[in-house]
Amino acid sequence: MTTISKSPEFEALNELSARLGANPAWVQGAGGNTSLKEDETLWIKASGLWLAQAQQQEIMVPVALDALLDALERADPLAEQAQHFVRGALNPLGLRPSIETTVHAVMPQQVVVHVHCVETIAVAVAAAAESLVHVRLAGFRHAFIPYVRPGLPLARAIAASLGEGTEVLVLGNHGLVVAAESVAGAELLLEQVTAALATPPRLAPPADVAALERLALDSSYQVPGDPALHALGTDPASCRVAAAGSLYPDHVIFLGNAIPIARPGETARDLAQAASPLLVFPGQGVLVARHASAGVLAMARCLADVASRIPPATALRVLTDSEQAELLGWDAEKYRKSLNAGNQEESP
Repeated sequence: MTTISKSPEFEALNELSARLGANPAWVQGAGGNTSLKEDETLWIKASGLWLAQAQQQEIMVPVALDALLDALERADPLAEQAQHFVRGALNPLGLRPSIETTVHAVMPQQVVVHVHCVETIAVAVAAAAESLVHVRLAGFRHAFIPYVRPGLPLARAIAASLGEGTEVLVLGNHGLVVAAESVAGAELLLEQVTAALATPPRLAPPADVAALERLALDSSYQVPGDPALHALGTDPASCRVAAAGSLYPDHVIFLGNAIPIARPGETARDLAQAASPLLVFPGQGVLVARHASAGVLAMARCLADVASRIPPATALRVLTDSEQAELLGWDAEKYRKSLNAGNQEESP
């Protein structure tokens, strides 16, 4: 096995990655990614792996930065699949780079952090997201990127939007990117931007667990172990958000393109044909599929946290049918989802 020298900044990035990955307000499941440009190599989180595991296992993949940027400049289709630019000698585990590798590559700073923080998403899914972002981030060198598919299309949109010293990107219906010349600088900027975008969450009434248990009888659903998920059913404004449609890529990939909202008298068995991992019962709470993966449960929690931060009267910008189909048919997302499909250890 090749021995890889790890610089202090590399180790600092791993530490930051682990902290971010352990906090569902920043990152959920295998979402989010971090990177470091060092010695003409872009070290980027591997697709399908969790930032939370950064200090327990190798999660970073070395990519030949100049070659990838050259491919982007030439509009080479191979740039969409960053695994073609991996430095094999430094990647003994054969990890596959994040689907967002090109996004990190086009940012000129040494350190790039991309998170799906709930504070940002709650703003980024609003129909008026761009104006809201410009008001709240007036003191930052920032840009708002209207939704485009993650990966190469997003990287191109970012490259076209970068201004002098742009260090913050709010991605419509997606998340947040911050960039700095050091890990410490990126962490500080992340904290400052998130604070500027923050909205206090609403408190939701408690779930009617007894009623939910009755609704789950003779079905493949059960009451989730995380009580925070029930806000999607017990808080009317959050229930409206859940019923509106898919709001961001991981919502589509892990929760499907339509979360069933039960009508009065309907049970889990009545809704089973929808094959959704999550069922919402207004005024009572939610049920989850018995064999839901850890990734599914993490995304259900993300939706509950995002919905609780969206003001009740907010007009939402949901992903269109074509945008959802584009995500579901994308090979990179199929690969990432397949890696998470067997991850059952956090099922309730």
